[in-house]
Amino acid sequence: MRATSLRTLASLAAQRGLSMRRWDFVAAYLQGELEQGELVHCHPPPGYETIGPDGKTRICRVVKPIYGMAQAGRRWQGSLFPWLTSWGFRQSHSDPCVFSCER
Repeated sequence: MRATSLRTLASLAAQRGLSMRRWDFVAAYLQGELEQGELVHCHPPPGYETIGPDGKTRICRVVKPIYGMAQAGRRWQGSLFPWLTSWGFRQSHSDPCVFSCER
């Protein structure tokens, strides 16, 4: 969320006596999905054998986005935004990270 969006929303909420709610998702990046056909590889984590029985260096294939991946945030966004809109939230045109819902 842009800083100007946060300030604007806080100001509007204060003027109208509304409360604001913020969500913090634990392990959010782990909830995304890689795109079909997308192959991502990484070095094995510490403690894993890095040399296989054949003498070749081992690498790991990533099956879910993980922290530190350049595309992890975008994959999480691709999972979250459709879910929010399916529940009736509308995405702001001026800041795509801001959603609103009237009930």
